[in-house]
Amino acid sequence: MRRDAISRIRLITSAVVILLLVLVIRLYYVQVIHGAEYRADGEGQYVHTVRDLFKRGSIYFSTKNNEKIAAANIETGYLLAIDPSKIVNLQETYDALSAVVEIDSKNFFDRASKKEKTYQEIEKQVDNESADKILALHLKGVKMYRNQWRYYPGKSLGARTIGFVGYNEDTLVGKYGLERYYDDTLKRDNERLSVNFFAEIFSNLGDLIFDSTDTSAGDIVTTIEPTVARALDKALEEAQTKWQSELTGGIIINPMSGEIIALNVVPSFDLNNRAGVGIEAFRNPLVENVYELGSIIKPLTVAAGLDAGVIRPESTYYDAGFLTLSDYTIKNYDGRGRGTVSMQEVLNQSLNTGVAHIAARLGKERFKKYFYGLKLGSETGIDLPNEGHGLVKNLESPREVEFATASFGQGIALTPIGAVRALSTLANGGVLITPHLVKSIEYENGKTNVNGYAQGDRVFKVETSEDITRMLVNVVDVALKGGKAKNPYYTVAAKTGTAQIADPVNGGYYDDRYLHSFFGYFPAYDPKFLIFLYTVEPKGVRYASETLTDPFLGLVQFLINYYELQPDR
Repeated sequence: MRRDAISRIRLITSAVVILLLVLVIRLYYVQVIHGAEYRADGEGQYVHTVRDLFKRGSIYFSTKNNEKIAAANIETGYLLAIDPSKIVNLQETYDALSAVVEIDSKNFFDRASKKEKTYQEIEKQVDNESADKILALHLKGVKMYRNQWRYYPGKSLGARTIGFVGYNEDTLVGKYGLERYYDDTLKRDNERLSVNFFAEIFSNLGDLIFDSTDTSAGDIVTTIEPTVARALDKALEEAQTKWQSELTGGIIINPMSGEIIALNVVPSFDLNNRAGVGIEAFRNPLVENVYELGSIIKPLTVAAGLDAGVIRPESTYYDAGFLTLSDYTIKNYDGRGRGTVSMQEVLNQSLNTGVAHIAARLGKERFKKYFYGLKLGSETGIDLPNEGHGLVKNLESPREVEFATASFGQGIALTPIGAVRALSTLANGGVLITPHLVKSIEYENGKTNVNGYAQGDRVFKVETSEDITRMLVNVVDVALKGGKAKNPYYTVAAKTGTAQIADPVNGGYYDDRYLHSFFGYFPAYDPKFLIFLYTVEPKGVRYASETLTDPFLGLVQFLINYYELQPDR
């Protein structure tokens, strides 16, 4: 019996060895001797593997009633492909397909002419309705494969804020905006969708298989109100078109909480169709670029003077129209002197000499303390990528002229979002806020994280905020459009800004290029909204009061009506 067992073991071992030898020889035959031939055959018979199918968290807008509206989600549809070896009449096939979906003719005929291929992709994003129409045509050599892609229902709405996904080598990742900043939350590294290859060949549908182990995955709910965002975009586009500016941007924020209700820059682009759009258009100048913003900085200087007690709203100074500091002369925008004027008139008439007078009364150290306290040279912490910081190194200069020019917004450069944070202190009682775009994250494990932001440092006293607000309401009621901008039912505080644009080549400033800015908040003594607008190099006009007053007042009236605000007058 023992000998029989040994014989059987030897027989089985021999069979296994022989089988292995056969397999090795066969592999050598396939991979080495005929490897090139089989690879060519395989490439010619390539079938769609749907490697682009993916899952990613959604981004939502929030309506005024806290309803969620999709800003970015996953669209399910089909990929259109052809088998050139089976198409008999290329022109007829093209005509039939292009009648249903938009197809690039050159791409189609270039790919369709490769008769040695059996698989060529023509269009990756075909909606279900169009796919049904194509399938009903029963076109020989035309195939439809299930597919998914990132879709932005708002198209250009808040495009630079939302951002988009793109390939980083062979992986889809967030490239700009919220898509990038919250990529770790939105991506699904541990939820890789795949398709059973053989099932797809036979069913053309595929079996979706995924495994979820990532507890940090979720959707993000933003503070952006879509109807308000559309209103802002419309106002920006109208101003951009009318004045032929280089770009025009705006921010609408709650100055009490830091919630950003809308922000965008035009020219914009369709997030679903980015072909031909330059990289510069994808960046967000509201958080990445710095500008000398001009006279909208004057209220910050006046507030600093009020807070330090060196002036009162009724304080006066003598305005000669110019002020000479060392070898530099500062002038008012029109070069005229007004004689003895009050601090209120400094804001009403936007007098450079007036805020330079306040800066001198404060002294370099106190002036610097207030402007540094406003964190004009720091990032705000907004939840968008690539945030820049202000350039305020001139405040380290011993020269008085640097403080004088900084007092009216020249010589220092700020990001628009940095300026908005600083200006919000005038509206909210004197404290810094953290501008933000995401109010909550809804995790796939069922938990929801409501984002909280602690109150920032106090820069101004509450009384200072009240004083500067009264002064800015007077600017609107008395000075803006000669008093015609006054709203009889609502208090509105605002200030315009016109800044010369620096010449980076020859130094100094251009004589005919300006940046216009405008900010305001309302209802002034219990503000719900702060609006910031700016436009770069508008043509044929010099002052911001001419370009941005009407867009601002239009947005104020829209917000009053849309949110049904109660009159405060």
